[in-house]
Amino acid sequence: MNPISQTGQSATETISDVLFAELRTTPIFSSLKDEELRCLSGLEEVQLTKGDILVRQGEMAHNFWILLEGHIVLSQTTPDGREFEITSIPSGNAFGELPLLANIPNAVNLKADEPCRLVQISEEGFWSLMTTCPGVRKAILGNMAKRVHKMQSMTVQQEKMASLGTLAAGLMHELNNPGTAAKRAASQLRSNLMRMHEISAKFSKTELSQEQKQCLHDLQEHTLQAKQPLVMNSLEQSDAEETLAEWMEASNIENAWKISPILVSIGLKAEDLECAKAEFPGSTLSDALNWIEAMASSMQLVGTIEESIGRVSDLVMAVKSYAYEGKGLKQSIDVNSSIHATLVIMSHKLREKEITIEKSFAQNLPPLQSDCTGLNQIWTNLLDNSIDAVGQHGKISIKTWAEKSPTNDQRTDICIQVSDNGSGIPLESQTHIFDTFFTTKPLGIGTGLGLGIVHRIVDQLGGIIRFSSVPGNTQFIVRLPAQPLQHN
Repeated sequence: MNPISQTGQSATETISDVLFAELRTTPIFSSLKDEELRCLSGLEEVQLTKGDILVRQGEMAHNFWILLEGHIVLSQTTPDGREFEITSIPSGNAFGELPLLANIPNAVNLKADEPCRLVQISEEGFWSLMTTCPGVRKAILGNMAKRVHKMQSMTVQQEKMASLGTLAAGLMHELNNPGTAAKRAASQLRSNLMRMHEISAKFSKTELSQEQKQCLHDLQEHTLQAKQPLVMNSLEQSDAEETLAEWMEASNIENAWKISPILVSIGLKAEDLECAKAEFPGSTLSDALNWIEAMASSMQLVGTIEESIGRVSDLVMAVKSYAYEGKGLKQSIDVNSSIHATLVIMSHKLREKEITIEKSFAQNLPPLQSDCTGLNQIWTNLLDNSIDAVGQHGKISIKTWAEKSPTNDQRTDICIQVSDNGSGIPLESQTHIFDTFFTTKPLGIGTGLGLGIVHRIVDQLGGIIRFSSVPGNTQFIVRLPAQPLQHN
């Protein structure tokens, strides 16, 4: 890309009639009186060819411009060097006042997308206009207010899209795990059914005595009653499996070491199988025990499939709650359920760091009556910050309760506390954490939008958010009125 071409004319002390007529057509100056517009002085016309750079991101601002002809593209460069287009400026628009007024570097790159003609006003000329020309000053500040409002809308949308990207990645993890488990269990269940069919075919060709039928029936009843595998410590389980496998191997049971873990998991021991050994001679004992193992395994696999489908259903309900909460209609929202839905969606990030979540949800929490959107974004951003702050095996605590408002004893507040044992917020940063674009995270990791969005949503709900932070203990407390504020 080419730098700005230095083809501008020298600064003019007065506006020519032609330039005056052109400036009169621009929206920012169209409402000014002729004598107010004549205040403009020190103007310089600048010509750009396609690809010329007017301003680079990070450079200090030195000029204010009015685009008379052409098209300017705004873009930003990411920390890894990638450039992406944000928006564009069509002819007739003025720009550049925001970094001058705020005394901050340019936040974007400005590049000519086609041949352009601009009027350029230097920094000195700009401040002269702002102090001596009230009409021009009012027009410029009005233009800036519109731009700031548009920028705020864009940053809110960017934060929503960033949150959506994070949640989408989480959903892929969350759906993949139970989906894979259910698929694997279904495949093993099919194999078990085929094995049971083969064993049943053998039994159908053999006359079973009443004692054999009763023994097989008793083992089958025991198997069907064991809906969940026994919970044992690793050493106990290993010893029990080895003892049973050795007994079955000595009794010439096929697949003795393979089937012993399942039989142990339903509570069977060698002495429980003595009746089968006494009643089933030769290979029929092996068939009987393999039948029982296949049945027990199938029952457990059905449980795995049910659990996996249940996890998917819970996730779908959580996403539905997250997505449809606050659609501009007044709703009665269960704050505990709202936080739980967010935890479900973000659980992949918690597992990655093996974070312990301590929940203390009040059972008598009143519902939140609100028509404000974005409640879930409060929990998403607070939890996301805590997850980033804690180390491996960290701890995050969430507590909810209700109490009378400290400022209005007629009002009940719903209180939510999110705390973590992370490194804390540096003291010098604590006064700025709710500022838009301020972040303590590494370059390219934090946008600086999250807590600003949280503060805005809490404010819209008529609540307040407070925090305290020292190394090892950071707490955010959100207070929301259970009933919306009444505006006169």
